[in-house]
Amino acid sequence: MRSTTYRSIELLILFVLLPVSLALPYAFALKAGLVIIGLIYLIYVLTKVEGIAFKIASSIDWKAFWRRTLVLFIGIALITTAFVLYKDKTALFFVPLNNPALFVMILFIYSLLSVWPQEIIYRTFFFNRYKDLFRSETLMVFVNAILFSLAHIFFRNTLVMVLTFFGGILFGLTYLKFRSTTLVSIEHALYGNWLFTVGMGQMLAFPGMEN
Repeated sequence: MRSTTYRSIELLILFVLLPVSLALPYAFALKAGLVIIGLIYLIYVLTKVEGIAFKIASSIDWKAFWRRTLVLFIGIALITTAFVLYKDKTALFFVPLNNPALFVMILFIYSLLSVWPQEIIYRTFFFNRYKDLFRSETLMVFVNAILFSLAHIFFRNTLVMVLTFFGGILFGLTYLKFRSTTLVSIEHALYGNWLFTVGMGQMLAFPGMEN
């Protein structure tokens, strides 16, 4: 299961064929079944073959992480706020101001059921399993960002694809720097939840975010 050929085919199936197939018109039950099978396989390989343990490392440099994340967050907040004001100023902070219960529920569900699984798959699994398939870390981060964007193709939304590509680059660099699923999940949740907060939920085709 660790040969270059095996892992290359595995990468193609898990990170290209499966995500693309989810954008095709066939039964939801079959799609869900394929995703579940893929997740079970991925967790087995991650824990039994790669020997990755799910625990928070004691050596994490929390100060360096928060310094970096704060600077990036301020930049992202300013850019996205300006973008929402330009595109549709009525959407700015619409959901947290008008439906706080829905807003809190979305933040919780998104962080727990979307962000954390995505980071296990696209950062922890990908960077540990395929690191020697790439000539450089730069190339690995770039390919990872493309595949992370491809994972969102079922939204059929260009803005989603663009944002997840750049998000993939940021999250990939964070994982390489800190080697922590916890930290990259916190970063992902922070930026993603901000997009919903500022009023980009409808633009990103997120259900329940219409104004």
